[in-house]
Amino acid sequence: MRFDATNSIHMLFMRFAIDVAYLDRSDRVVKVVHDLAPWRFSSHFRAKTTVELPAGTLRRYDVRVGDVLELRSAEAAA
Repeated sequence: MRFDATNSIHMLFMRFAIDVAYLDRSDRVVKVVHDLAPWRFSSHFRAKTTVELPAGTLRRYDVRVGDVLELRSAEAAA
């Protein structure tokens, strides 16, 4: 899930961990959080967008600070 115009998330009432990528205005990754656990908070002051992904996704695709993400809808990818 992509959330524009936000630089923080919370995991209140969640039951499972997720990965989070924080992006700047150019969709460049400024922070990567692996396995953010339930009942935790996370933020980054320079982020303009957050992307929430299933836990393990950012490691699987070796996403790092400085990478540029291109996000497409499932319909556009088909």
